[in-house]
Amino acid sequence: MKKTKYILLWIFVGGAVFLYACSGTKQVTESQNSSVEVTGTDSVEYDVETFNANFDIWYQRQNTLASYRSQSYYETWNRQYVSAWNAKCASPSPNWNFEPVVGYDPAEDYGFEMNHKLFYYFMYVENVLKKQIMPGGPHVTFN
Repeated sequence: MKKTKYILLWIFVGGAVFLYACSGTKQVTESQNSSVEVTGTDSVEYDVETFNANFDIWYQRQNTLASYRSQSYYETWNRQYVSAWNAKCASPSPNWNFEPVVGYDPAEDYGFEMNHKLFYYFMYVENVLKKQIMPGGPHVTFN
């Protein structure tokens, strides 16, 4: 009988500890859920990653308001350059040592800044690195 009382006591104490532990987790979860804020103004930002410090320096020197064109101008040229760039990446040659394809969706609105920087990267490759991406590109003068 004494053994049964101790077993029942341990079951009761164990059950109480278990219930307390479960209720504590529930309170933490509820508290965490109540602090989450969802805003309707989330936005996506795009950027051009070139992994080329020389381009970044060159771009800063070329990036003047006087050289700006419209976003549609940059989008039109970027579509053509991305297509030519990715075609060169698909069939590499000894004269072409740029590997990553450019993930550019013409239906996506990347905004002015990203389109401007991407366009200028193509200009950098053609005019500074002297690697022709596509014939008949725009005639842009640089400092």
